[in-house]
Amino acid sequence: MIDLLVAGGGPAGLATAVHAALAGLETVVVEPRHTPVDKACGEGVMPSGVRALAALGLDLPRGHPLRGIRYVREPDRAEAAFADGPGLGVRRTDLHAALARRAVEAGVRTVTGRVGDVAQDAGSVTAAGLRARWLVAADGLHSPLRRRLGLDAPVGGPRRYGQRRHYRMRPWTDFVEVHWAPAGEAYVTPVAEDLVGVAVLSAVRRGYDDHLVDFPALRARLTGPPANAVRGAGPLRRRARRRAAGRVLLVGDAAGYVDALTGEGVALALASAEAAVRCLTEGRPQDYDRRWRALSRRHRLLTHGLLACAGRPAGARLIVPAAARAPAVFRAAVRALS
Repeated sequence: MIDLLVAGGGPAGLATAVHAALAGLETVVVEPRHTPVDKACGEGVMPSGVRALAALGLDLPRGHPLRGIRYVREPDRAEAAFADGPGLGVRRTDLHAALARRAVEAGVRTVTGRVGDVAQDAGSVTAAGLRARWLVAADGLHSPLRRRLGLDAPVGGPRRYGQRRHYRMRPWTDFVEVHWAPAGEAYVTPVAEDLVGVAVLSAVRRGYDDHLVDFPALRARLTGPPANAVRGAGPLRRRARRRAAGRVLLVGDAAGYVDALTGEGVALALASAEAAVRCLTEGRPQDYDRRWRALSRRHRLLTHGLLACAGRPAGARLIVPAAARAPAVFRAAVRALS
């Protein structure tokens, strides 16, 4: 019997596996896809996430340093630098590949397959033909395991979707730029010296280029050719009734997700991975749900607040001017997120 089985070999699952291996647990990851896996995401890692990656002993992939966050709705702008070191704009594929290499170095074994049915008893869990003391479900936003375990909770409010494409050009900024419009937001993240990622988030279902029409100043800056096809994801918001069911813990997006609005997805995934393994090694798995709520509380409150403002007709028009007129408040919010 192994110590830990991880369902899902994305960043959350691999971070969980590395933490477990470093703690002396025999760990196996079950993942159906080949590394690296791309995903429609903003690709900005907050400073706390950069520190979490370094704590894993990761050889950080090359990307583009991020100095802070800038909100834009012409003619208004508000920006705040990160207080505790830079963030990192990095291609999802590069980050995934680096985590996969680190997992191999740490002694994690990966098998190709899917975790389907899960059987538990008082001392073990069996899934994918393997028996382990514990199972971590890190199988993503639409987690099949969360649903099978009866942990899915209903989600209210408008459904929001994300789309992302890269442009082959030199970045004009070392900030994550969030451009606001009534129908949604566009996120600019430099991820290399010659590559810029632009993601759009909205509750309006339409094509990527149709969304960019709402951001004429941003569209005029995108002078480089598209580097790849558009990728999409959503609906974004997901809720779990709780983060544990018997000997199974939910980590990363599987544990619940509010929105990509604040760009903390990777940092929260890394934090939840560390918390889950710490609870297991301390012999207190019952503490994990409470710890997850504590480490994600600030993010959830800020994201819900921004979504409530942006969802009102006047909200998108007021957020950036308000941030520009109250720079100290905006700086405090950025520091809280980073």
